[in-house]
Amino acid sequence: MPEILIYLLIAVFSSVATALLIAARRPDEFYAARSMAIAAPASRLHGLISNLQQMNRWNPYALSETRGTGHYSGPDAGPGATYHFAGNNGTGALSVTDSAPDKIGMRLRMTKPMSVDNRVEFTLRPAAADNVTEVTWAMSGKQSLVGKIFSLFVDCDRMLARDFDRGLTDLKAIAEAA
Repeated sequence: MPEILIYLLIAVFSSVATALLIAARRPDEFYAARSMAIAAPASRLHGLISNLQQMNRWNPYALSETRGTGHYSGPDAGPGATYHFAGNNGTGALSVTDSAPDKIGMRLRMTKPMSVDNRVEFTLRPAAADNVTEVTWAMSGKQSLVGKIFSLFVDCDRMLARDFDRGLTDLKAIAEAA
């Protein structure tokens, strides 16, 4: 019996060491982005993004929050506008850092379920048709070893793509209805 236990411990140790080695070799930063053409001028879309109260009408993370609390601080829109949240999706804050007619930059800082400090960026580019804007929602940030290990078991790119697509679809519905 002790011999089986030794082999089992060796197998567990080897599996953990292999997972750590694979995770450590993953990139130190991540980047995910999705785009969608929306039949609305960039100025209308800009207002639905840089104003976090408007953004939370279509933001899938805010819409899926069932037990959370949140409050806004700073100006209604543009740099300094901040949404503080705590709930089943995590605890943190989303702040607008930059606002230009064709780009809105944000900073997502979270303390739960893990500590992150990510850059969020929305770009608004004219599409081929009149009053159609190509909206790109991107997120990037540093990836800790814990994040790298997590990404071995969960396809984070696919998870973010699904959420970004849902959000952009809801943004499209709101912007095109106005």
